[in-house]
Amino acid sequence: MTELRERGSMALETAIIAPALVAVLLMVVGLGRVTLAHGAIDAAARDAARQASIARDPAAARSAALSSARAALDREGLACSPSVTVDTTGFSTPLGRPAVVVARVTCDVDLADLAVPGVPGSKRLTSSFSSPIDPHRARSGQP
Repeated sequence: MTELRERGSMALETAIIAPALVAVLLMVVGLGRVTLAHGAIDAAARDAARQASIARDPAAARSAALSSARAALDREGLACSPSVTVDTTGFSTPLGRPAVVVARVTCDVDLADLAVPGVPGSKRLTSSFSSPIDPHRARSGQP
């Protein structure tokens, strides 16, 4: 049996420890969300670069990269408005020489619903990927 002076100490310990445990749990959820989002953004950048590299001209490459990145993020269930930039300078490289297209995808991941003190409301994640352009395929503006 507990002594009279220890009465209520367990309730006090629980009241002190429970909020800390909830905060740790919410931090783990937030880290998991950021990790999954980073994987989705990496996949979107890879898909965007690959689709851009098989396009015939820079305008088509940008369009293909944007639609591919959005489709990849939708497939992964990541709700954000991605910013997709595509470096298409490789299209001006002479035929027969190696060239690449670089796609960069940036997305803000929402963390506001976690409401953990010290955690920002969103986290900006960026990923880039390069994909080679076929050196022997004709490109826009070249024979």
